[in-house]
Amino acid sequence: MKLYQQLTEQIATLIREGTLRSGDRAPSIRQLSRNRGASPATVVHAYELLQARGYLEARPRSGFFVSSAWRSSQDEPTVSQPVRRVAHPDVSNLVFEVLEAMRAREVVPLGSAFPSPDLFPLRQLARALAAAVRRMDPWSTVEDLPPGNTMLRRQIAQRYLIAGARVLPDEIVVTAGALEGLNLALQAVTAPRDIVAIESPSFYGCLQAVESSGRRAVEIPTHPRYGVDVDELERVLDRENVRACWFMTMFQNPLGATMTTDSRSRLVRLLASRNIPLIEDSVYTDLYFGKERVKPAKAFDRKGLVLDCGSFSKTLAPGYRLGWVAAGRFAPEVLRRKIMTSLATSIPIQAAIAHYLDTGGYERHLRGLRWSLQTQQAAYLSALERHFPSGTRWIRPDGGYLLWVELPASVDAIKVHRLALEHGISIAPGPIFSARREYRNFMRLNYGHPWTPKVEAAIRTIGRLIRECSR
Repeated sequence: MKLYQQLTEQIATLIREGTLRSGDRAPSIRQLSRNRGASPATVVHAYELLQARGYLEARPRSGFFVSSAWRSSQDEPTVSQPVRRVAHPDVSNLVFEVLEAMRAREVVPLGSAFPSPDLFPLRQLARALAAAVRRMDPWSTVEDLPPGNTMLRRQIAQRYLIAGARVLPDEIVVTAGALEGLNLALQAVTAPRDIVAIESPSFYGCLQAVESSGRRAVEIPTHPRYGVDVDELERVLDRENVRACWFMTMFQNPLGATMTTDSRSRLVRLLASRNIPLIEDSVYTDLYFGKERVKPAKAFDRKGLVLDCGSFSKTLAPGYRLGWVAAGRFAPEVLRRKIMTSLATSIPIQAAIAHYLDTGGYERHLRGLRWSLQTQQAAYLSALERHFPSGTRWIRPDGGYLLWVELPASVDAIKVHRLALEHGISIAPGPIFSARREYRNFMRLNYGHPWTPKVEAAIRTIGRLIRECSR
């Protein structure tokens, strides 16, 4: 065992046994390096692993402290058990009510689906946009119509290559955000009244897309840590005439779950054997906390059946609304529908993002963003441990910025949502993530906003409201 591994295990043991308790300051890097005869880099590596496992949290200019977040993995939320019948989703009115409540800037946005804009390099992007406009060839207003800016599509294709997937620029269609891409993909591979297999719980944008397009949904049980139950999916495919699957296999919204590489590979093989397309929502792919990026489902696609939908909205520029579909064999149909609906995505924004990617700024930004989100996650989980009542359960995801929290069975999350709004706090109640408005005692929280005393006060208030609603 290497020295950094020894240090990691020894400190983890001290924390589990209670020698080091939640809130205690961990030995400084310099102190531990001197006492153990290890290099500072070795100690830093050990502390990074301990932080990744939830044992430590980093506090700016203060060092490392023992976190209580590691305890959360011992008592995770229950695995979903949705009704295995086809349904017409009916969630839009409830979703609109929840989203409308989050618009005010003064509301603490724990229910938001976006990280803080303060984490994005908006000034650099503004300069890139200004430079793109100055250099713009008038003919680009024609040449960069769908499928989109050539340089941008090449940059996206190169990012797929790095992730282990072979995607040609010609199969990429640039869209106005991932949600447009997901809707175009759904329309390209299904027809009204077709059955679409979705996760349970599922991203409410997926439910709204199925609802508004007249498709039907069958919900697949989804583990809060490991994602879609492939065995149950296979049983559903034997029983129902499923025409497409819409899944988020990495850092799923709202669970934060990530399928294992083997499960993801098996999923793609299963669908390929039945010629069923997979619409993959991969907007959180770049927000991993480990050393290596997770291999996307697209990396296992040999028949062009995976339509991978990505975006820069969650990682770089939420207001720019720039996404894409790597559509495989369905690229011509997605392109046709893009032209028929919105015609084109902003050409100056395409040029600006392409230039930003080409200069290498995106990777530097992502490294800092991932570090910020991981640090914030530890702070939020520690606060949940302090302020939420016994009987609440959550999971610690390996990326993204969303937490799925199970409340005591007697608590109505919609009631908590409405009471929290009276205190200037938003949450996302569980029923908006279900075709049948299930998950009444669940909620999703967003840790993508910097940790502040105001956020801690908000979490303390939510904990109090949960206690009041459980009486």
